[in-house]
Amino acid sequence: MTSVDGELVRRLARTVGEQLTERSAEAWSDDDRRMFARNLVHQAISDESERRLGQGRPPLNADEIQHLGAAVINRMFGLGRLQIHIDNPAVTDIYVNGHDNVHLTWRDGRSRVEAPVAESDAELIEMIRAQARRSRHEHHWDPASPVLDLQLPSGDRLNAVAWVSQRPSISIRRHDFAISRLKELVDLGTISEALHQLLRAMVTAQFNILVAGGTGAGKTTLLRCLINEIPTHERLVTIEDSLEIGVSRFGSLHPNHVEMEAREANVEGTGAVSMHDLVRAGLRMGPDRVIVGEIRGAEVVPMLLAMSQGNDGSMSTIHADSTAGVFPRLQTYMAMTPERFDARTANLMVANAVDVIVHIARRRSDGRRVITSVREITGSDGDLVSSNEVFAPDHHQQARPSWRFEDGTLGRLEAVGFDRRWLDPAAGRWEADR
Repeated sequence: MTSVDGELVRRLARTVGEQLTERSAEAWSDDDRRMFARNLVHQAISDESERRLGQGRPPLNADEIQHLGAAVINRMFGLGRLQIHIDNPAVTDIYVNGHDNVHLTWRDGRSRVEAPVAESDAELIEMIRAQARRSRHEHHWDPASPVLDLQLPSGDRLNAVAWVSQRPSISIRRHDFAISRLKELVDLGTISEALHQLLRAMVTAQFNILVAGGTGAGKTTLLRCLINEIPTHERLVTIEDSLEIGVSRFGSLHPNHVEMEAREANVEGTGAVSMHDLVRAGLRMGPDRVIVGEIRGAEVVPMLLAMSQGNDGSMSTIHADSTAGVFPRLQTYMAMTPERFDARTANLMVANAVDVIVHIARRRSDGRRVITSVREITGSDGDLVSSNEVFAPDHHQQARPSWRFEDGTLGRLEAVGFDRRWLDPAAGRWEADR
């Protein structure tokens, strides 16, 4: 990649920024402002080439002009040198432990060290602060508010910490909105064709589904693919801590939807809106299905009530290392609520609300994300939730048919056209086996 002079980028960005400030009184949209800035950048680069010619130096070539222009725009409207990684669809995670300690994780599971993304930690902090000021809800990031959680214009999520750590630490989780249908997960090797047929039937039959997995396992992507199998006539309400599912990006699939995002308190300590508040509000909006981005606290109670009181087909994700590991996690969350539900009551609520748990994991061997388990909930028995692991992980961590569904569950699936032959172990083979 062509090297770009950092000092020249800063100088041109400052020049163009001053010119934009002079026109700040005009009623521009963000797109108009950026378009005008691009014209100013083009002129500034042209002036720089003429200046070099006047000094007897060679002008900028076409490749240098292209990379210089992109670098100036990224500095003014994006995250500077970080932006090229955010714009790279092959990158899934970006970790910056100080301006010169940069690590990327790629979609194939590889990790790699990258060049510095700023000239100093102070410049890195100012770059993140500038992005925070440009966000939909202006965020403060300073010694009094050392933790920043921010959604980028790309839809990706940025978390930043400084002043309480030795150096500023930036973490960016990338979301591949291009992966949006279950069939695409077959092509990627995340699910087998048998799982494709089963999951699609579960959505159609309005099963209440929890998607479980660890950090970076692909829970949100799988949830998005499940949501996009919901019939277009249904009304959806999604509740998220940070808008990551991206239902609005698929408006033709879900013309009747509402997206809601939790909000932290402002600097005065007011204005906070919790996930718990939003789930309760969402239930009053007449949804056919309620989607909660991730259960991790008090929102578990209204979510389970929604699932058990008429909002069939609702979905959420939860952090757990297996389908069986979801039960103690839910018990813990429910014990932490103001009601302090005991294990027996929690299990009864879970059994009455959840139909199926699907676990997804990222394999250490090759970095591939695969579904490892599908568990049917059949009831509760005191301190236990009874269940059947219908698809269980094999020695490759890939879910394969291992048990039969209850007759009532199988009847619901067949009522929407599911062929029970997909549950035969021979039919559950993955593309890699063929």
